[in-house]
Amino acid sequence: MTKKCDIARFCAAKVRSFCDTANFFIVFLSWHAKTPYLCSRFTEMRQKIKNILFLIGLASVVVMLVTFDVSWEVLWSDLCHAGYWLLAILVLWVVLYAMNTLTWWLILRESGAMPLSFMTLMKITVSAFALNSATPIGLLGGEPYKIMELTPLVGTQRATSSVLLFAMMHIFTHFCYWVTAIVLWLWLKPLTAGMIVLLAACALFCAGGIYLFLRGYKYGLVVKGIRWLGHIPGLKGWAQRFATQHEESLHRIDDQIAALHTQSRRSFYTSLVLEYTGRMMQSLEIMFMLLLFGAPLSWMTFVDSVLILAFTSLFANLLGFIPMQLGGREGGFAMSTAQLGLTGGTGLFISIICRVRELFFTTLGLGLMKVKSVEKGEVNGE
Repeated sequence: MTKKCDIARFCAAKVRSFCDTANFFIVFLSWHAKTPYLCSRFTEMRQKIKNILFLIGLASVVVMLVTFDVSWEVLWSDLCHAGYWLLAILVLWVVLYAMNTLTWWLILRESGAMPLSFMTLMKITVSAFALNSATPIGLLGGEPYKIMELTPLVGTQRATSSVLLFAMMHIFTHFCYWVTAIVLWLWLKPLTAGMIVLLAACALFCAGGIYLFLRGYKYGLVVKGIRWLGHIPGLKGWAQRFATQHEESLHRIDDQIAALHTQSRRSFYTSLVLEYTGRMMQSLEIMFMLLLFGAPLSWMTFVDSVLILAFTSLFANLLGFIPMQLGGREGGFAMSTAQLGLTGGTGLFISIICRVRELFFTTLGLGLMKVKSVEKGEVNGE
């Protein structure tokens, strides 16, 4: 019992340390343009944080390379087998990143003027997704990076609310995609007792997630999130201090989150359709590889691709604390392809090509962090 308490206190201390660091940066960001000295210090600090994130991402890529589950001969053989389809997959993901960027651009546009170009926003998007892939608990890497890059241009609160809204939309469409996969399985695939239990559990999980996000879109979630942290042992004091010190800013961010759903319904639903369409298009990556193994070019092959990606992503996201979800995604592909009656070799091939693609864009995103953007101007204050 004592050991468990010690572990709980240790974890709480680590979370509190992370939150205190976040608290410092929020205060620092809100003050950064008030004096020339603080402005220069902010620029200096931002560059240091970018370098730290870059090194963390680079280390994850190196770990990925040296822990590949297959030999270099097998890897090269699979790449040759993929052939031109690998190029098609890379082009597909460029389109998907452009759609992600357009979603974020629509959200940002609703809250004011756009001080940066679409290509600059896409550069930040690709780098943020690279950090999300490379860092444990995904969103702890890419989303702070987005806020840090946007703050000098649009202010702290607008940067924070737009990034939160995009992250919410991105995760919300995950739940919608999983629900689609559940419906497709119930409609088109044979059911066993075990599969019924699994689908029921997934349906309850998705229903809970969708409900929470709809509440968040309607009323905001930042203030409630801070209050929820106050119920975690070891974080109560910090949560109360943080909520008191930043009450006005937190409520303003929540108001901006709720405004997209209540006042800008066209942009909200356009963003939702874009993200959901991107999810469905992502299934084409799996379909391309199934075609390589002789699957017919048909509607059912696409349905199988949707099911494989849905259940693999669900399993991998449950293991989101692992950098690049090492092992989790491969296990998800193996289980989902086996459920559909495909061979283990097919699942392994799909996982390897997906990992190579992810490694390519993670490396590209980290490299883009070192490319200086052309900014239209900075804002003063929040």
